[in-house]
Amino acid sequence: MEKRDGLLVVLSGPSGAGKGTLCRELLRQEPNIQYSVSATTRQPRPAEIEGIHYFFRTKAEFEGMIAKGELLEWAEFCGNYYGTPIFAMEQALSAGKDVILEIETKGALQVKKRIPHGLFIFVAPPSLEALSERIHKRGTEAEEVIAKRLATARQEIKLVTEYDYVVVNDEVPAAVHRLRSILVAEKCRVQRNPFLFKEEHS
Repeated sequence: MEKRDGLLVVLSGPSGAGKGTLCRELLRQEPNIQYSVSATTRQPRPAEIEGIHYFFRTKAEFEGMIAKGELLEWAEFCGNYYGTPIFAMEQALSAGKDVILEIETKGALQVKKRIPHGLFIFVAPPSLEALSERIHKRGTEAEEVIAKRLATARQEIKLVTEYDYVVVNDEVPAAVHRLRSILVAEKCRVQRNPFLFKEEHS
């Protein structure tokens, strides 16, 4: 059987919907999936490690990456830049590893234009009230920043029809089970298995 490239999985949705939590649990259960580390200009949160959680860059460094075409996508969110470096992602996909991008909706739609055959999943909170409670529990941001995030979330939820699937993150184990089921189904699509139907030539 021919070796096939890995699957690019784009996971996005409002800040506070639990994308990071779902990613960590999915990666624990699915060892063939590789996390795509994003670059950002925001300051590290406690316990975040350079090259593991993000590549932390200055604004000037990030703008240099934009100018050199080193990013698959990038966006400015709440005063900071976020983006996906191209090289590591392409290397993993060509080696047959699945790659998951955990990014904001603006970046996800940029990726969809460049890589339409990727798998795009929207992570939604059970409600805006639940989302507000989750963000407040973080205790890492000022009230005005939280208000801006919630206003942005209302707009992002309207973009759900641009995605292939939606997963409501009500309970983490159930949401991860849905994600794993989506991955299995996607890999069984006829379009993703063209080599099965090639005629053998003697």
